Amino acid sequence: MSPRDPVPTALVGREDELSRLRSAVRRTPAFVQVEGEAGVGKSRLVRELIGSVDAGGPTVLVGHCQHLREPFILGAVLEALRRARGRLARCGALNPVTSVLRTAVPELADVLPPLPREIGDPVFDRHLLFRAIREVLVAVGPALLVIEDLHWADDGTLQLLRFLMADPPPTLAVLVTYRREDVPWGMPLGAAYRPGAGVTAEILPLKPLDTAQVRILAAVVLGVETVSAEFAAVLHEHTAGLPFVVEEVLRSVRPGQAAIDGVDVRWWSERGEVPVLLRESVAERLAGLSEDAGCLARAAAAFAIPASIEVLGEVAGLSGDRLKAAVDEVLACALLHDAGDGTCAFRHALARQAVYGTMSSIERKDLHRRAVRLLAAIDPPPLVQLAEHSRLAHQRADWLAYGEAAADQALAVSDAMTASPLLRLLLAEPALSGADVDRLGVKLGEAALLGLDVPSSASVLKRLLIDDRLSAGARGQVRMQLGLLLARYSDALVEGRAQLELAVDELGGRPDLAAKCMSALAVPFSGDVPLSSLAPWMRKADAAIDQCADQEQRISLIANVVGGLVAIGDPDTDERLATLPALGRTLGEQRQIARAHCNLGDSLTLIGRFDAADEYLRFGVKAAEESGALYVLSTARSTRIRLDWFTGAWEGLAERAASLLAEYRELTAVAAELNLVLGQLALARGEWEAARTHLLETGVRTPRAAITPIALGGSAGLTRLALRDDDVVLAVVEADAGVALLRRKEVWAWAGELAPAAVDAYLAAGRVLDAEELVRSATEGISGLIAPMAAAALHTCRGALEQHAGGTGAEHHAAAARAYQGMGAPYLAALAWERAEAHRLSTGGDAAITAYTQCAERYQALGAVHDAARCRHLLRSLGITTPSRQGRRGYGDSLSPREREVARLLAAGHTNNEIAETLFLSSRTVEQHTSRVLRKLRLSSRREIRTADLRW
Repeated sequence: MSPRDPVPTALVGREDELSRLRSAVRRTPAFVQVEGEAGVGKSRLVRELIGSVDAGGPTVLVGHCQHLREPFILGAVLEALRRARGRLARCGALNPVTSVLRTAVPELADVLPPLPREIGDPVFDRHLLFRAIREVLVAVGPALLVIEDLHWADDGTLQLLRFLMADPPPTLAVLVTYRREDVPWGMPLGAAYRPGAGVTAEILPLKPLDTAQVRILAAVVLGVETVSAEFAAVLHEHTAGLPFVVEEVLRSVRPGQAAIDGVDVRWWSERGEVPVLLRESVAERLAGLSEDAGCLARAAAAFAIPASIEVLGEVAGLSGDRLKAAVDEVLACALLHDAGDGTCAFRHALARQAVYGTMSSIERKDLHRRAVRLLAAIDPPPLVQLAEHSRLAHQRADWLAYGEAAADQALAVSDAMTASPLLRLLLAEPALSGADVDRLGVKLGEAALLGLDVPSSASVLKRLLIDDRLSAGARGQVRMQLGLLLARYSDALVEGRAQLELAVDELGGRPDLAAKCMSALAVPFSGDVPLSSLAPWMRKADAAIDQCADQEQRISLIANVVGGLVAIGDPDTDERLATLPALGRTLGEQRQIARAHCNLGDSLTLIGRFDAADEYLRFGVKAAEESGALYVLSTARSTRIRLDWFTGAWEGLAERAASLLAEYRELTAVAAELNLVLGQLALARGEWEAARTHLLETGVRTPRAAITPIALGGSAGLTRLALRDDDVVLAVVEADAGVALLRRKEVWAWAGELAPAAVDAYLAAGRVLDAEELVRSATEGISGLIAPMAAAALHTCRGALEQHAGGTGAEHHAAAARAYQGMGAPYLAALAWERAEAHRLSTGGDAAITAYTQCAERYQALGAVHDAARCRHLLRSLGITTPSRQGRRGYGDSLSPREREVARLLAAGHTNNEIAETLFLSSRTVEQHTSRVLRKLRLSSRREIRTADLRW
């Protein structure tokens, strides 16, 4: 990255290197070398270091070596010294030798001593110049001298640096950057260098960013919260993780493209514009090669992946000693690199593209045709490579044949990321026959349903539906696939259902596929379509199961129909679950088995059958991983997060949920479920703003496009949040919205989270009749169903009603607690036990105090710090002193549990007052905890806590 490049908004992936750099330059005298290839971020790192220098810190002097035909002697150093004028003006009398700089650096003439008589001896003049520069650096010290791009330095600059570091000023740090591949023999100072006594010597090699870091950088450059994991992976593949190249590529990305293009980046990158500076750098190296080496580099540019040296030699027309010499030359100039397995390739795709752009269209076609001839002789043939070379060679028949064969091969091993782009490109061919369009269109739908790149494929399928070449027979199947795809996106749920309903009619001659549409229309989870409207579709799809001869299709129907029946609490499903196969005869069958088990894990989680849910989910995830069912795996992962929330497996849960959310943000069901868990965790920890943010992303405001049980959980959370803020009006508004959705949906088995929160809100507002009506409706709604979580929740609701009427409600709350414990839901049980035990405190007694203290301990064990603090606060407010422990554990330099709670809230950006409110502590106590947290973590400010990589 050159000094003229735009600076990104944040430094990404270089925290450790920056820390090492800061430490090294402080230990003066110091000579620090930052090495790395072009574009790796050397200058960016240096700018970050310079930006962090305090006003009272060292004088920063920066110079840049220029890549000119005729080097400017000492140019970079003299450029740097111009920046010392202000400090020199305050230094008083300077050593007379500094006067020789009057001519070399005119900007300093008025602050330097008078110029002495010229000696006229060039050697002596240079010696005086070196001494003068050293004395200036002594005078302005402490100083940080930065010389960028040392690989372009003139010999005088290298001599000066060796002179300085032989006897450095005690307060001087010299920092140089360079490309090791561009300095002779890898020696940046032009000769072997050994630091002098007492000199801090540090060599800091910068490596390219990894995929995770590229993902963060892409989001920063694009100004979005995150980009998809697929986008980041392909971006990393085509830029080799070089920050400069990543940024330059992203400058041509349209707003929002990172979120929608997914794996299409691999095809888009071929058409993208090569950054100017990168193009110039590559062209310069290419021009310096011999004819044979240039031919080899251009041959390599025809290959998108590393190719064997022998293949490159044949394509380039080289062999024997000529080939060996050419390989040595392109490796020596770092244009290509040796992968270590007999292959050569460019370091990143855009360098390849820059070379590719230097060739004429005729030369390109010729190279690709030679590649096709060579690769076609390999057994087995590399179909993807053959397809690409055929396409670029304009050999249309070969391109269509190899392209479809490559897609088929990818689908056979569940590689949707390869198949989908290939099929989209094939369908873009203007001269396809109707039979080709039918066949390729259906295959694209299959690949899209298997993978995660929904929008890109959905747009192609939409265009196919209005393509006259698509036959009526294929139209229904493509429309069905489109409907299933659209159902995965919140803003397309309604459209997806409409497409599926149309497809049922179009598939009249294909009863198996029509049944698949019906089973998708029967799924109860999405939107606010009433259960009574879904029931007819469910009956039709259920009837088709026994008539289905195709085992893969049959399992698919079971996954939808039986999964839906379990989710609504149907009591007659256990026998049918036992008939679900565990092993498929084909890959397709195994994918559907994975989907069926994961669907059942989700359905069982929703109603509170957590042990069974865990069993089905574990098997389903394993089957999904083995069969390559990526979308199924994504939904299973979010279900696992939700199940872990219910069952109290909270260790690292927030981090896992946040990581998955960043990866699957565009998938409606997955993102909503993850946001719900993150919101619930934030509520339990007292992180109110985070809770509100996540809960609003659960679909509560868009019920027609929501995943209904998740939206109901979101309504419950927002109701709780409003009650916590003593905003009864808002609590009732949130409760009303949730209850209205629940009534429209008619699935009372999903009342488990919402009903207690809504009853609390209604009672707080004095709407007792509404609370009683909700309890009555839910009781009737789950009658005869298997809905353990809703049944436990009704105990809580009845206890709240009894308390409001003047009773204790203790028996109902205790019954709820026991029911939750039986389900394996410790947090819900803790909430119920707190309600059950709270009334006993007013009567006093050690048993009551012990029981209520146990409530706080239950919360603390889970990590529900706000709930635990609430219980302890109530004990203190009643003047109750809990039994003391025998001594108190000493934590030394480790954070105590309370300090971890404070640190977590500090990292989330909370003020002392907010932390005090959350943990029911005094502000003074929070200040003391904050001080200890900073000391133990060796941090200097609260801001550093937010950016530190802490493990909670």
